Amino acid sequence: MRKSFQGLLALVQQVFREEDPYSGSWFVFVNRRGNYVKAIAWDRTGFALYAKRLERGRFVFPSESVSQELSERSFRFLLDGIPLGKRRSLR
Repeated sequence: MRKSFQGLLALVQQVFREEDPYSGSWFVFVNRRGNYVKAIAWDRTGFALYAKRLERGRFVFPSESVSQELSERSFRFLLDGIPLGKRRSLR
């Protein structure tokens, strides 16, 4: 998680070859321990870098999260520490 703007943009271009970093999409990276996340996005005037570290717990991604698109709502849940994925009934 040492990478900043240029390093993260290089990763985006390598992994998501068909995706344009200037599209306004958010690209999210999480560390191995799962307690630190960085997101980068173009906002028409430059790139914005967002970082968040949890003091307790982990960010919980769906199991198939590699190169997966998340809705804005799911992204907000993720940043709030709400696990994504299938929900179980309480019956």
